[in-house]
Amino acid sequence: MTLPRQRPQGPATRPAPDPDDKTKETPGKETPAKETPTQDKHPATDKRPVGDPGDRLPFRVTIDDSDTPYDVVDALLLTPFTTGLQPHARHARLDALREDATLVPAEGEVLRSVVEDKRESCLTAGPGWTARSVRWSSGGGEVTVVAETPELATKILDQATDGVAAEEEPEEEKVSVGFWYAAPQRGPYRTVRTITAEPWEVVRKNYAASAATAMDKLMAVRRTEAAGRMILLHGAPGTGKTTALRTLAREWRDWCQVDYVLDPDALFSSPGYLMEVAMGVEYHGHGEDEENRRRWRLLLLEDCDELIRGEAKATSGQALSRLLNLTDGLLGQGRDVLVAITTNENLASLHPAVIRPGRCLAQIEVGPLPRTEALAWLEREGTDPARVTAARLGRGGGGGGTAIGGLTLAELIAARDGSEPVASTGDDTGTGLYL
Repeated sequence: MTLPRQRPQGPATRPAPDPDDKTKETPGKETPAKETPTQDKHPATDKRPVGDPGDRLPFRVTIDDSDTPYDVVDALLLTPFTTGLQPHARHARLDALREDATLVPAEGEVLRSVVEDKRESCLTAGPGWTARSVRWSSGGGEVTVVAETPELATKILDQATDGVAAEEEPEEEKVSVGFWYAAPQRGPYRTVRTITAEPWEVVRKNYAASAATAMDKLMAVRRTEAAGRMILLHGAPGTGKTTALRTLAREWRDWCQVDYVLDPDALFSSPGYLMEVAMGVEYHGHGEDEENRRRWRLLLLEDCDELIRGEAKATSGQALSRLLNLTDGLLGQGRDVLVAITTNENLASLHPAVIRPGRCLAQIEVGPLPRTEALAWLEREGTDPARVTAARLGRGGGGGGTAIGGLTLAELIAARDGSEPVASTGDDTGTGLYL
């Protein structure tokens, strides 16, 4: 199905002769031209100023069997904006809505409504305006309004979004984290989610004494003490690096907003994406003076081994240079931005520029708990040390007679919870080649 567009009026042409016209031309005398019938005009044509680019835009929307009713609602909203009938657009996005919020302007008439598994969409219209309202199952939503005047567009948008935001009750275990990703059609995009994070004094026991002592200092850092713009947590998988960052977000939430980058490889390969993340959002805290109102940002980049290892300059091109530029180069100037990176590599294999003096606020090795500390952890949790065998099997370790040595946090939790892996029993005996 094609949504037609009124084609622009072309230059006036003389009409073809009418065979029923009885007027005869007299030799030597000019016959008055017949008046061309006036064509019906699209309402948008009457409202557009002369020379509106909508007259020259080849606007056509096609709907086929790959589209859904949701796509039709989008197309119907674009039509009055593209043709110029309603040339002013306003948009608002909300991450948390009240359960009874509809995002539908009170003055509008519902033209289309769509209910899908993960979202609801509604197209409404009123005198001089059209609005598209979307609610997501995640609890957020967005409203887009197009209107004849900017004042009307703003008025309808305010009407649709007034009082709809959910009032989150403060919870000690909750912290808001932004998630960045590059959407294929929309470009850089940020959404906010609330995560659960325990305080540092609760999770401290999950780390070896050397790592815990270093993290004590990191957790206690405040805005005026941020010397160095990079935080580097390195160690084997399962040692609790992500848990530490989640707790760091809680400990710093009064002065620092945490943003998690889902696609760090795309972030540093796209200058536009990097600029949007580095410059695009201002965060504000609480207090009277400017120092308290302006919040820092902490960007979390997990498992970035390829980005920061020794041969990164040769393998990732400009990605490493852009990372360093964000931390203490020209791009980071005037921006209160910290970057936290987790990696499974050891410091010796990392690029020298990453770990040079003055660049890192913290370089912490998050390793397994030594034997004595691992046994103490199991005792506190009321776990029989013999159950560690299952956890060791899960990572390809030794059998039941293996003595307890250094254990990662993941192994300890698996032993405590009895999370035994699915594993084969016995060895297959080969009898020859299979051809």
